[in-house]
Amino acid sequence: MEHINVLSEDQKFFSTKELRERGFSQYKISKMVEEGKLTKLNRSYYENNGYRGEESDFYYATAYAPQGVICLHSAAVYYNLTTYIPDAVDVAIPRKAKISTLPDWPQMNVHYYTDDRYDLGICKVEEGKNGFRIYNIEKTVVDIVFYREKVGIEETKEILTTYLKQKDRNLSRLLKYAELMKCDKVMRRYLEVLV
Repeated sequence: MEHINVLSEDQKFFSTKELRERGFSQYKISKMVEEGKLTKLNRSYYENNGYRGEESDFYYATAYAPQGVICLHSAAVYYNLTTYIPDAVDVAIPRKAKISTLPDWPQMNVHYYTDDRYDLGICKVEEGKNGFRIYNIEKTVVDIVFYREKVGIEETKEILTTYLKQKDRNLSRLLKYAELMKCDKVMRRYLEVLV
């Protein structure tokens, strides 16, 4: 069987495990790196240089931080809650997790979350054979309010105001998350002013 056909053009990254399951030996993988078909990113992931699909900086989060979840400004941009364009991808990982290498590009801001904050509101976005994990819109808004000093007060206000204009907003989920994340008093103050 010709291995070139196995590296589909619609998948951006392959894990070493995935390549092995597709019948590639370590020798063949190294040969594909040598030939420029793959780029080794770290011990576990390779970038497919023959990729022809949609590009997203968020795909890199999965390759460099397998436990990573898109958060804060990056998630707010994904949900069209802000006009601010961050210069790096915000990625949350569990506090005890480690990342061995980070890419030069796209830049990544790694945020270490406690287990209860990390586990709440994770969604998986599948785009063909590519995907990433991201916090749902309510969790994103709660995190923005919780980290408002870091995010910036103006950006926080813009994100919350834009969220409140959404037709499918879920205020009960928002307040429940705010309570779980211990920022419900602040959230209620913001809501009183903005609603």
